[in-house]
Amino acid sequence: MSTAFSKCYDPSGTRFGVPTFPWRFAPDGYATRRQLRDRGLRPGGQPVAAQVMRCHRGRKSGVQVAYLYRVDCARPVRPMTSRKWGALALAMLARRTCPKCQLDAGYVIPTSLGLCVSCAYPEEQRAA
Repeated sequence: MSTAFSKCYDPSGTRFGVPTFPWRFAPDGYATRRQLRDRGLRPGGQPVAAQVMRCHRGRKSGVQVAYLYRVDCARPVRPMTSRKWGALALAMLARRTCPKCQLDAGYVIPTSLGLCVSCAYPEEQRAA
């Protein structure tokens, strides 16, 4: 057994508080939020049942963790209502609207600029 495997293997949960498995070694019946969503499910308020862990040099803590939820306790995803679709459309419109010229840019305005490209670089637009 490798040292990385043994660091991340705690099926009883004594070391980390929840059962911990190495990356790709989680038992059946557990899934991450993304995996639940692919199946049309959501955690539904249940607590974290387990976690998978792997060594990661790019992280400050040195490990990467993904939380797992029980599939048998998961609930179906709530369907989008017409009000939610409308609110989402208004939010996306606000992200596309330039605060200076008040026009729909047709793309999401970059937060680094805060304005549409035409308003952020007016000299370059006149030259072209």
